[in-house]
Amino acid sequence: MKPATDPHSYAQPAEARVKHLQWKAMVDFDHKIIRAVATWTIEVNANADLITFDTKGLSIEKVTLNDNVAAEYRLANNDSILGQALAVLLKPGTTQVSITYQTSPDAEALQWLSPQQTAGKKFPFLFTQSQAILARSWVPCQDSPGIRFTYDAEVTVPKDLLALMSASNPQAKNETGIYTFSMKQPIPSYLLALSVGDIAFKSISDRSGIYAEPSLVDTCAWEFADLEKMIAGAEELYGKYQWDRYDVLVLPPSFPFGGMENPRLTFATPTILAGDRSLTSLIAHELAHSWSGNLVTNATWDDFWLNEGFTVYFETRIMEKLYGKDYAEMLASLNLQGLHEEIKSLNEAGLSADTKLKLHLEGRSPDDGVTEIAYNKGYYFLRTIEEQNGRDKFDQFVKDYFSQNAFKVMTTEEFIPFMKTYYQEKFSIALADSLFQDWIYTEGLPSYCPKPVSDRFAKVDAALAQWKAGNAITGSTTSSWSTHEWLHFLKNLPDTLSPGQMTALDELGKFTASGNSEIITAWGVIAIRNHYEKAYPKIETFLINTGRRKFLMPLYSELIKTPEGKKRAVSIYSKARPNYHFVAVSSLDKLLKQ
Repeated sequence: MKPATDPHSYAQPAEARVKHLQWKAMVDFDHKIIRAVATWTIEVNANADLITFDTKGLSIEKVTLNDNVAAEYRLANNDSILGQALAVLLKPGTTQVSITYQTSPDAEALQWLSPQQTAGKKFPFLFTQSQAILARSWVPCQDSPGIRFTYDAEVTVPKDLLALMSASNPQAKNETGIYTFSMKQPIPSYLLALSVGDIAFKSISDRSGIYAEPSLVDTCAWEFADLEKMIAGAEELYGKYQWDRYDVLVLPPSFPFGGMENPRLTFATPTILAGDRSLTSLIAHELAHSWSGNLVTNATWDDFWLNEGFTVYFETRIMEKLYGKDYAEMLASLNLQGLHEEIKSLNEAGLSADTKLKLHLEGRSPDDGVTEIAYNKGYYFLRTIEEQNGRDKFDQFVKDYFSQNAFKVMTTEEFIPFMKTYYQEKFSIALADSLFQDWIYTEGLPSYCPKPVSDRFAKVDAALAQWKAGNAITGSTTSSWSTHEWLHFLKNLPDTLSPGQMTALDELGKFTASGNSEIITAWGVIAIRNHYEKAYPKIETFLINTGRRKFLMPLYSELIKTPEGKKRAVSIYSKARPNYHFVAVSSLDKLLKQ
């Protein structure tokens, strides 16, 4: 099958492509650089005399072929999004290319944290974020989701610290500071990951456990006690887990995402440590990626929905299996509310084309496609097919989709005939072309989008209606509400509230005092909109100490709607920016016009 053309990579895999990486690296915290040799085993097509790698901000010291034969190479002009192509001239019989290099102190994938930015305050910390196209800023690679490779690594770090990768991992520090890793299953470059810090491990089951800073590891292990149940539940649904182990690393708070599905080692934000296990659906989401995304991967970032739509669907099914239908429907309801808000926001920004599932991101950062559309419009498209034709049939399809395409890539244009053929041959069901057109290639949401039904949310709606009619809500009504019920309540309040109403609501829900990041964000937006000054110090502290883009964007976006709010936003951002990862900074610089 001809590889899909990837507008976000300089690689020419039809000519020569990478198959295995041997990476030898030394992590230098003093200079905030990694010095490394990347030795690639390559596959070269007949007559090809060139292999092209993606790089960004790397200092290339030398390039050699096979047995240390010096190679001719050239770095192309720099592109602000894509970086520089590294073209290496091959000789007949070349099977290996070794690149000796070092990273830049401001490499976009690397987040170097001072001891002060960690929980323990004693040691520095490093983590990577390679998705979507940032792997090229720390490893010269063919940085396309459509190109897979295996890897081995030897990483030297300061002796007080532990190194972990998206591979086989140690569970304790050694005396040498030298750690070795192996990833035998082929992965795309965006799933390359490294973290170095004062990290401890706690086992959950024979094949799963939690890594975190020592002061947090017990808290994290308690929060994620259902990890093994999630893995077993996922396997019952859609087949064997194919990555040997599933561990979770809880990172310091500057991590820009909720989680990152690095194979064998999910990176997770501490913002899901709610103290009541209410936000662990994020772990179910990252676990689901072990099938959708890691096992069957979008060929290009224009097909991102194939990763995320399936993952949200799978995550929701895992949560339903563990905690019941009504719990899963609460999650689905919140997702639908977020999806409507995203569509409105994109339309107002003149980006209505981005509300299609199939994107066209050439010339733009693929991070522009990381919206609710890929995740939740994708989920509701798949849910539509399930509801229209039966869950048993859809489950059979998904299981076979994963097994038949394991360790392969998929484009939207390949997916559609695959699904149509499957349903026709297995079930004699003809899926209509209009179904795919309505969801994948049309802006917005079809009128027949499923509407989740939650009894628990219906009770919240009844309480809210009483409140809007002028009746106070008592603590006895809300005492059993979960995070999800409170979020539903907050998101359905009127836009404009009086000072008295704000005070009464805060007394009811204790929102300003909350330690739950989802609640703080939802309440923070309401507080900013209604000039509730009591919450301002909490919002500022939260923005300075939280790096997750999901929470930063709505709060800063609400702040800049007024001149005084914009002034406050810029002031907070000047303090907070050093704590944020490049992924968050690139979005916020644009928002705040820095």
